[in-house]
Amino acid sequence: MSGCGKVKAWQVPLRLVTGAFILHSGMEKWDGPDEQAQGVHGMARQTFPFLENIDAPRFLKLLAAGEIALGAALLTPMVPTRLAGAALTGFAGSLMAVYAQTPGLRKEGSVWPTPDGIGVSKDSWLLAIGLALTLSPHQKHHKHLKHLKHLKGHGGRHQHHCHHEQGGRPGRHGHLQQAKQVAQEAKEARRLAKRVKGLSQDGHSHQHSHRHGPGHTRKGCPAHD
Repeated sequence: MSGCGKVKAWQVPLRLVTGAFILHSGMEKWDGPDEQAQGVHGMARQTFPFLENIDAPRFLKLLAAGEIALGAALLTPMVPTRLAGAALTGFAGSLMAVYAQTPGLRKEGSVWPTPDGIGVSKDSWLLAIGLALTLSPHQKHHKHLKHLKHLKGHGGRHQHHCHHEQGGRPGRHGHLQQAKQVAQEAKEARRLAKRVKGLSQDGHSHQHSHRHGPGHTRKGCPAHD
């Protein structure tokens, strides 16, 4: 699966299981009998009064179509995980609103379900899964944080270069950083060369004094002519 980057391993079972379950539920409702349509519509219109203007069979058809679309989105690799998670969160939130507003589904003064409300109360798991998918970190943001941790672990020696979005060429910031690094390396090379040259001259002078005496000078010495 892929969306905003590749889907993480822990997201795959959540999308597969919930997507298959919701898709199957929608397909069963598509040709549901009138009794089912009346029951589902009756529960929904108590929470959402505007649904009274829609007859029960049509409402069941619309609900089935929504579930089929949502299930397919969760199962489709091209749909971004956060987008599918947001849709699942909205759908499950509506189901939980029905659970909270429908009499007889909850024990009086409690959030826990009655025997009749157990089936609807389990939709809270769908809400939790939807929130988990929606709040999952963006893949590019995760890679950026991982890259920053890698730079920090190496003592900041690696430089973070800006690149153009097209072609991958270094940006202005990258050129400046490269120029500074080259100048610093050249400066260190010159400093090292001077140090080596100084050590060489000191060693030669010390050898000359040891051979000819401390008062002897190199100037006019036949050994250096």
